[in-house]
Amino acid sequence: MEVKGDLRRKGDTMATTGSNARFVGNFEHTLDDKGRLILPASFRPKLAEGAFVTPLDHCLAILPAAEFDRMADALEAQVAAGDVDVNALRAFASQADEVVPDSQGRVRLLPHLREIAGLDRAVVVTGALRRIEIWDPARWAEVSPAGTEKLADAIERGHGLASRA
Repeated sequence: MEVKGDLRRKGDTMATTGSNARFVGNFEHTLDDKGRLILPASFRPKLAEGAFVTPLDHCLAILPAAEFDRMADALEAQVAAGDVDVNALRAFASQADEVVPDSQGRVRLLPHLREIAGLDRAVVVTGALRRIEIWDPARWAEVSPAGTEKLADAIERGHGLASRA
């Protein structure tokens, strides 16, 4: 089988790198005593070149470097255009932490970031396509059902099944 671009065969699944990385799945994990997260095995190769941890919508996001750069560039452009206050850019940059998974697939989650996201020991790790999200289990239990409902609505609308007024 010929594989093009950033794709490469890894076992029975396709792994991608860079901005084409896709993260899917839902995993229950535990932070170790040093606040490190062991990444799900399927996520590790996609972050081998480094990533950024940043707060996002009541959780922590782990973004591959290319995705973090894309978001930073977009935010800088919005600030330059006067659409977003420069303090938003400052918060985005100052709260981020650059990480590289160690040989055991662990990444550190700094104490101030864990505090912002309300993370203790137990966490839920979810794939969110271009990023990984790390949630407090109770918070995840609150937002997950709403997401499932919104997905069903989006699928109905996308396939022309929704009623039109």
